[in-house]
Amino acid sequence: MRTLRVVVLTGAMVAGVGGGGVTVSRDVPAPSVKLTAVSSALPVLPALPTQALPVPGAAELAAADRAKQVKALNAALKKLAGKTPDFSVAVLDRRTGLRYAYRGSVKFDTASIVKTQILTCMLLKAQDAKRKPTAAEMKLARPMIRLSDNNATTTLYKRIGGKSAVTKCNKRLGLTQTVVNVRWGLTRTTASDQIRLLSELVDTAGPLNSSSRKTAFTLMNTVSKAQDWGVPAIARKSETFIVKNGWDTRSADGGLWAVNSIGRVTTKNGKVDVSVAVLSHNNKSMKAGVTLVERIAKLTRQHLKY
Repeated sequence: MRTLRVVVLTGAMVAGVGGGGVTVSRDVPAPSVKLTAVSSALPVLPALPTQALPVPGAAELAAADRAKQVKALNAALKKLAGKTPDFSVAVLDRRTGLRYAYRGSVKFDTASIVKTQILTCMLLKAQDAKRKPTAAEMKLARPMIRLSDNNATTTLYKRIGGKSAVTKCNKRLGLTQTVVNVRWGLTRTTASDQIRLLSELVDTAGPLNSSSRKTAFTLMNTVSKAQDWGVPAIARKSETFIVKNGWDTRSADGGLWAVNSIGRVTTKNGKVDVSVAVLSHNNKSMKAGVTLVERIAKLTRQHLKY
């Protein structure tokens, strides 16, 4: 057994008194000490699983931008609606497939924009007979579209079968919200239906063949200079437009004006291919109506950025 030597110092020695102190020593058993190894390293915690934050893709970002554009346009049109006559507008961007409508299913009198429907139905009737439009039909169609000639329209309307024929034709074109009237100018339609009509004029998979589509484009692209207002107001120098406008005043409306414009704006490189339909009524004058529909069309381009 091991021993330890313990030295006990007397109080005098502790206090610093000279050699007068007494030293006492004795051997005592050493305590048994068990040593345990202790690591100085910190414990290693299990790694937490890592998860990257989702990064929005192009589609998500485009959808978010689109939502902002629509919200801004809605706000602008609502603000305008509080100060102006009743109106609606619809837009189709054929390049992206995106559609927009503000009160797009509200019915308005067509006035002369119905002439585009009559032209389309005439072209389909000729197709069904496996022929091109006759010289007599084109003699009526040209002034009907280019000059908005009412007499030519009435004659052609009756020649192709009037209300019943155009109603059947509209079903074929998918115009589900348009109600044809015997008096063609009183036909009721919506901005969304007019966008559908404009689509059928260019759809290669639609009922119109290439010859009919070309005829419609040529006529609507060469309207009288005095009648190229409305949708053409948004076309830039490098862009091409087609248009058909409608305007009318009636005693039933207290002499107020219905003013409408439907058309399409395109570029050769395909970066712009947009159809726009603006319908309005209760305008104080035709001039005021033209100003209104052009302002609405410009708002759609400003906010939808096409």
